[in-house]
Amino acid sequence: MKPPDDPHAFIRAATLFAAPALVPEIGLYLASEITPIWQATETFLTETGIAPPYWAFAWPGSIALARHMLDHPELVRGKRVVDFASGSGLAAIAAALAGAVHVTAIDIDPLAGAAIGLNAAENHMAVEVAIGDAVGTALTADVILCGDICYEAPMTRHIWPWLQGCAAHAEVWIADPGRAYVPREGLIEFARYAVPTTAELESRTSRDAVLYRVTRLPFN
Repeated sequence: MKPPDDPHAFIRAATLFAAPALVPEIGLYLASEITPIWQATETFLTETGIAPPYWAFAWPGSIALARHMLDHPELVRGKRVVDFASGSGLAAIAAALAGAVHVTAIDIDPLAGAAIGLNAAENHMAVEVAIGDAVGTALTADVILCGDICYEAPMTRHIWPWLQGCAAHAEVWIADPGRAYVPREGLIEFARYAVPTTAELESRTSRDAVLYRVTRLPFN
């Protein structure tokens, strides 16, 4: 889908600038019950050429990643960090704020790229934005962040072998708030957070987001 002619103006008009739950250090352009993008119908999105606005929400996985890095900055300080399927850029911005030497936010949606750039600028953080499907490419990174990416079976099948390959040369972190398609092998839990959410977005008012490291499974 083609993004708006002025994506930054669209993002500002369709959202509110606010701090997400558990991360008061960072502000983002987010959807809320009173913003146009929250109330948008599928017909509206089609007519305006807008993909589903995943970038307009601070998802529990990204919140957990951000909180963990801000509480434990030594884990990313001085490192090259990639935030895969970055959405709003929350985890990427948190990595930069925690002292990462270089941060790249990757997303397939050009409007997400605009939102990431806008959010990073509002927080005075340097984040490189890359648009496209990175699966199958070699990432230059010490830490790869994956916030809430296993929400559909096809998505998980697409990314999982590649992430396990990435784990051979980088730390790969996955934040899972209880999605059905997260693999049960090759993961080592290292933290968990109770993340407040909304019933409209998550069908409950809180989710437990578990942070895992991906391990490379041995060949049979």
